[in-house]
Amino acid sequence: MLQLRETLTFDQAGIVVESKDENNGKSLYMKGICIQGGVKNANQRVYPVNEIQRAVSTLNDQIKGGYSVLGEVDHPEGLNINLDRVSHMVNEMWMDGPNGYGKLKVLPTPMGALVKTMLESGVKLGVSSRGSGNVSEDGAGKVSDFEIITVDIVAQPSAPGAYPKPIYEHLMNTNGGYKAFNSARDKQAQEYLKEKLVNIIGKLQSK
Repeated sequence: MLQLRETLTFDQAGIVVESKDENNGKSLYMKGICIQGGVKNANQRVYPVNEIQRAVSTLNDQIKGGYSVLGEVDHPEGLNINLDRVSHMVNEMWMDGPNGYGKLKVLPTPMGALVKTMLESGVKLGVSSRGSGNVSEDGAGKVSDFEIITVDIVAQPSAPGAYPKPIYEHLMNTNGGYKAFNSARDKQAQEYLKEKLVNIIGKLQSK
């Protein structure tokens, strides 16, 4: 079984941010597409609709049974939930057409407070499904035995214009810059990109 992570930007996921009055005050929610079915995604994988449907149903059964499905900020290592990174809880998932939708409740944790501040300030955050499954080796990238573990909240630029211009230009003129930029589209190479950006920002600040 492989670890599978699929990221959608704020716009791709069609995120809706809702604020609701509840018994303990106002609660903030994010709602939108968490995983797309039947199409080849940026990771060159295809999730058959029936696989998503079964995984969504299983997760909902867990939620209804009293299991708390917690999510984190950014891309954590592995499939385990790190309690110090938890920012939200998956309240519900459902199917709409070929896609799996989710409703995430932002929690009053340190990371949840960070997410809330960014959302209320107009920051567009995306989502990343985290799960396991098998991928066919015939080049089709078809996923089978798919299981959703959780849905994380991420901030990930999807185009050159999403980076501040000076950093982007410096990145593209640095040795390995194009490699670093292309790594932004490869979800398995995020750590490489982060390292490059940190080095570039450090050089800019030292000038």
